[in-house]
Amino acid sequence: MTIQSLLSDKFQKAMVLAGASSGCNPMIRQSAKVQFGDYQANGAMAEAKKLGKNPRDFAGEIIQNVDKGDMIERMEIAGPGFINIFLSSEWLAKKIDYAVKDEKLSVQPIAFETVTIDYSSPNVAKEMHVGHLRSTIIGDACVRTLEFLGNKVIRANHIGDWGTQFGMLIAYLEKMENEHASEMELADLEAFYRDAKKHYDEDPEFAQKARNYVVKLQSGDEYCRTMWQKLVNITMQQNQRNYDRLNVSLTNDDIMGESLYNPMLPEIVARLKEQGIAVEDDGALVVYLDEYKNKEGAPMGVIVQKKDGGYLYTTTDIAAAAYRCHTLKSDRALVFSDTRQSQHMQSAWLIARKGGFVPASFKLEHKNFGMMLGKDGKPFKTRTGGTVRLADLLDEAAERADKLISEKSTQLSPAEKAAVVEAVSIGAVKYADLSKNRTTDYIFDWDNMLSFEGNTAPYMQYAYARIRSIFNKVGIDLSQIEKAPINLNDEKERALALKLMQFDEALHIVAKEGTPHILCAYLYELAGIFSSFYEICPILTASSETLKLSRLKLALLTSKTLKIGLDLLGIKTVEKM
Repeated sequence: MTIQSLLSDKFQKAMVLAGASSGCNPMIRQSAKVQFGDYQANGAMAEAKKLGKNPRDFAGEIIQNVDKGDMIERMEIAGPGFINIFLSSEWLAKKIDYAVKDEKLSVQPIAFETVTIDYSSPNVAKEMHVGHLRSTIIGDACVRTLEFLGNKVIRANHIGDWGTQFGMLIAYLEKMENEHASEMELADLEAFYRDAKKHYDEDPEFAQKARNYVVKLQSGDEYCRTMWQKLVNITMQQNQRNYDRLNVSLTNDDIMGESLYNPMLPEIVARLKEQGIAVEDDGALVVYLDEYKNKEGAPMGVIVQKKDGGYLYTTTDIAAAAYRCHTLKSDRALVFSDTRQSQHMQSAWLIARKGGFVPASFKLEHKNFGMMLGKDGKPFKTRTGGTVRLADLLDEAAERADKLISEKSTQLSPAEKAAVVEAVSIGAVKYADLSKNRTTDYIFDWDNMLSFEGNTAPYMQYAYARIRSIFNKVGIDLSQIEKAPINLNDEKERALALKLMQFDEALHIVAKEGTPHILCAYLYELAGIFSSFYEICPILTASSETLKLSRLKLALLTSKTLKIGLDLLGIKTVEKM
């Protein structure tokens, strides 16, 4: 259990003994200031009001009933009934001892679940652009965190690989192959798609062939399926290069595109119609949702089958929810996509529940995110107003990082420099995004993200490398450090120990809320607290060998925590910068 959950358990029992209901909430929070203790219990006031008691008196009764054990040193009542909690330094020292020897740093797992996470979701026959960045890296950070906390995670890359445009694309791929197009020509997806559309618009014979191919593809024609698969393969080979550069854990094994759910759609629509949930309206099948109203106050209509018999994204998302629940046997499904899709996702899932395709117990969560904006506050574009290709963005990051590292360090070998440039460039792009609350828009700024100061990847990576350099100087075996006794006599030592023991609390929030910025904030605070500790508490020139080893132990756990934390964000560390 985390410190927070241990305290919650202790204080809830104490509140019940003092007369509160069994479902009372002690409201345990980390204290914002050192003078208010390490944690605060803020639930006494609300419960006292229910019981008709004086809040401060009730807080006193709670304190009398708390089983302090060896965890709590003392408690104080503050203000109208807040309880300040001071943890025992000896107890914290024991926790550090356990954590430093454990490969997972004594991080407590959360209740085991099978979780399907839908993220990235690029389109076939189109280049990945900056609009795909947020879904890809935020989703991947949450995947890594949930796995680290002991959950089974199924990655679902919901690629756009189905629709009427594929008749046009298959016809153009056939034309290109007949003309012996080079691999380079086929790999230029933007040009490929643009030229296919041009042929479709200008050549009636080509357009007719494209329409025929759509029908054949959707009816399972072997030739069309083979050509379609080629388009998927060409696209995903390019996308995999982006994933590899971004240090994202997606592979081709994780592809679960729109086509996967296509066979399920007729039955879904038939069941909705049978139950009277979907009704015919001007030839289309529509579900009217009382939960959503239009401007006139009438129920919102959601089309699940068009007049021509075609299906929509809503129908596919109903099928995806059912597949993730019943076929993948997930307990929870998360979708990372743009905030503008929020109503779409919620309405699709509402229909899925109304139609009985998923039970009420199945957790469906839309983890929406804002937009990446330029310094002008508008969607991030090229200077000519075009969409920025993801590969081009990463290339520019590498160029800028190379120049920056060349100016800052002359003591790196060519191989070391290359590793630092890669880690810093990709880390900077990812961390600049991950450190912002995903629900907000954020300004993309090269200067800020590549800075070695403030809450940035270069600062975090440098903080890690700086700690590692300490161990290069001391020449002491790590096992000797791990076995050394630890003491927390200085307030800076104690503050660092406390922060280190709060790592799992940050991870649990990320796992629950899908908010990697909480982990970024934690790591940044940890690096700052370590910096204060290092400045006040000498390590290499400590007054005794015992003290030196104790402080090295804190440094070692800090380096391990920074490395694991950054890895959970998908950001590489280097031993030397």
